[in-house]
Amino acid sequence: MTYAYVLLSDQDGRFYVGSTGDLRARLQKHNSGAVPSTAYRRPLRLIYYEGCWSTDDARRRERYLKSGRGGRYLKQRLASWLAPNLIRSGAYSVINRSPSGSGLAEIRSNKLERH
Repeated sequence: MTYAYVLLSDQDGRFYVGSTGDLRARLQKHNSGAVPSTAYRRPLRLIYYEGCWSTDDARRRERYLKSGRGGRYLKQRLASWLAPNLIRSGAYSVINRSPSGSGLAEIRSNKLERH
């Protein structure tokens, strides 16, 4: 079985999405710094994974989760778990920063509605 997975960086509060055949070994590589793309973002926590029967399915799912729609899916799926855990880890303040300092409320109020 191959897995598509999502890691959460405790340092910057951002997601890392990948796929692998051995989830435990890959998570150890990420947290030991052996993966260059996540070495500076440690520690990382596994927050979501999906098991797929084939490597092609896992890679397809990885691409989807990296897309804008996939990111929204993840945030919606993990909403009840994500907010309390980000606040507890201190990463929420990193995510919630904006140049003026007022955070997500300002960003939402500046967006145009789609009809």
